[in-house]
Parts: sequence; structure tokens; C-alpha cells
Amino acid sequence: MAQAGDVAFASQSQRSSQQPLLSVENVHLSFGGVTALNDVSVSAEEGKITAIIGPNGAGKTTLFNAISGFYQPQAGRLRFGDHDLLNLKMHQRSSLGIARTFQNIALFSGMTVLENIKLGAHSRQRSNTVACGIFVGGARAEEDALTRRVDEEVIAFLDLLEVRDSPTAGLNYGTQKRVELARALALKPRMMMLDEPVAGMNPVEKVQMAGYIRRCMTERQMTVLLIDHDMETVLGLSDHVIVLNFGRVIAAGPPEEVRRNPDVINAYLGEE
Repeated sequence: MAQAGDVAFASQSQRSSQQPLLSVENVHLSFGGVTALNDVSVSAEEGKITAIIGPNGAGKTTLFNAISGFYQPQAGRLRFGDHDLLNLKMHQRSSLGIARTFQNIALFSGMTVLENIKLGAHSRQRSNTVACGIFVGGARAEEDALTRRVDEEVIAFLDLLEVRDSPTAGLNYGTQKRVELARALALKPRMMMLDEPVAGMNPVEKVQMAGYIRRCMTERQMTVLLIDHDMETVLGLSDHVIVLNFGRVIAAGPPEEVRRNPDVINAYLGEE
């Protein structure tokens, strides 16, 4: 089995446009007698924004946890490009280029914005533990190069320069969510998994966050898989929508098609 550092990235020209970047096939996951995912099959096309929606308890975050390696399904297949995710540990999946944010803010409050963002890229660092611990030689040079890259490619991209050296504890909620996005972006991922990226935001912050997510896809050629309950944002932002209910997929397709689906209306959206 390949180690995390041995996982190679395919070039853009090598990636097949005929195959989804992420493929989830007939996944079943239960906890004791409770079935969380029941024969779930979904996919995420490369360079697209795919949304997973559904009522609370539908299995959305459970599916994210299975993809990122927190949970191990009892049945089914999970593939990312040419890689079988079920044979890879969490850090190896990260090395493939899968980055994730969480529903609840998971920043280190005593650290600065820059320090929090750099944590997202440390799984890609080459220096060994001893070199990093004493911070000399190649480790120092690598850390300096990372700082420059984060400044140029992430902090500037997400308009975080004014708070770069501020502790995250003093930032407003919307900015903290943006720092979480920046930390995921620092990994230089092929796919970002965003768990409720606009939850708790005011209308202006939601529009801004949606714009940043769209820019990640269009300007950085990233695939985005997201969960959110804000239907206006989801349906306006996504290229493809998948609906879960009681651990099953009940609909999938373009946003407007899903919006009109009677099963989705009954289970989740409701009548206008």
C-alpha cells in the first residue's frame, strides 16, 4: 500500500473527463442497530460544485466522515480518481488532495490567522519530525517557503491580509469561517469538502462566501463537495445536487430539477 508521501498527483492533462473525481458506490454504514447510510451511491464531477442536502439526520455529515476516513463503511466502494479510499488512512486521503472544513468552527483560538492556515498544508511538508522540532536547515527553509505561498496564494486570494497576524479568537464569525476555508485551500486540494460553509452567517457574508467558493472552483480548478441548509445559496451555487433522507439518496440532478422533485418537496423543501 502506498504511503502518504508516495501518493502522486495526476496532472490536469492526465485526468479523465469521462470519470467522476469522487465515486461513492453502494455504501452502507451503521452504528449498532442504527443505519446511517443505506446503499448510497453518489459522485462528484471534476471542476464542478456538488451539493448534498437533506433534513437533519439524513446522513450528510456521516457521508463526509466516510469519505474523509473518520468512519469505515461496512459495505460499498469509495474511489477518488484512481485510488481506492477504503485502503487509505485519513492522512493518506489528505495527501491525495482531499481537504475538509467542519460544521462547527475548529480553529485554534490562541493562534494567528496565518498560523491556523499553515496547519492545513503541513501534511504536505517533506521535513521529518526531528527537523521540524528543532526548526533548522531544510525545515526552516520549507516553512519560510510555505509562509510565502500562503501569503500569496491563500491570504490575498481570500482577502485576509488585514487579519493575517491577529488571533482567530478575536475575529467575527464570518471571518473565522473564511479562515477555515483558507486552511483547506492551503492544502492545494483537488477537492474541498465544505460542511455548512455559510451556516450562521448574515446575508452579506453568505453572498461573499459563495463568491469565494465559486472562485476556488473557477480560478483554482477545484472540485467542491458541500453540505448546507441554506437553499438559496445551495441552489444558486451548485452545478449538481444530491438529496439524502434517512440515509438514502432520494434525488439527484441539476438544482432546478431537484427543486421540483415531489419526493424532495415532501421530505425536505416543502411547498412554497
